[in-house]
Amino acid sequence: MFDIILFDLDNTLLDFNWAERSALLHTLPSLGIEPSEAVIRRYSELNLAQWKLLELGKLTREEVKLRRYKLLFEEIGSDASPYEAVKIYESYLCQGHCFLPDAEDILKTLCSSRQLYLVTNGTAAVQKGRIESAGLSRYFRDFFISEEIGYNKPFKEYFDYCFSHIPNFYKESCVIVGDSLSSDIKGGKNAGIQTVWFNPALSQPDFDIQPDYEIHALKELLTIL
Repeated sequence: MFDIILFDLDNTLLDFNWAERSALLHTLPSLGIEPSEAVIRRYSELNLAQWKLLELGKLTREEVKLRRYKLLFEEIGSDASPYEAVKIYESYLCQGHCFLPDAEDILKTLCSSRQLYLVTNGTAAVQKGRIESAGLSRYFRDFFISEEIGYNKPFKEYFDYCFSHIPNFYKESCVIVGDSLSSDIKGGKNAGIQTVWFNPALSQPDFDIQPDYEIHALKELLTIL
């Protein structure tokens, strides 16, 4: 039985797409940019691509935050400041939250019998604001935010840090649940623990990264545990 469960945050428990869109609808107009569906969609694509580069160790967090806006503004012909965009965007992104279906019910069910820990690559100030907004402290024993640790998922050093801060930790009793094959599942594999891929969109698997389990709704997690 898995007594220790590591949960990813974005698009595993909280709807990051909702949060991103909400923040952009405030950020872009303040920079003189029309927040059209095409611009929002392109930002999302660029943002995801930069975070993937972070996971590969090819960009720093600060480079990710600035580069996504620099690339977007170049494409749409805007002279807006990427630095100002990051500042405004993060001020809105840390506000509010939206749980994914079944997420809060699952946390309520598991927190009394299992040790729950949050593992996230997000920016510390942003994630702390969203964690507080969602009231996640009532469910989790601790939060491991990569910016504070100095390493990111999927690197083994990130998980080594987490494991060293979990009382009575044993790899055999630990599982990670997350939506990202390249971050959560690869990270769990690197760290030598079991993995559950949350795949509500029924995305095609990456045959180089094989999860131990795959679920399409969070409530399916209970059948594994």
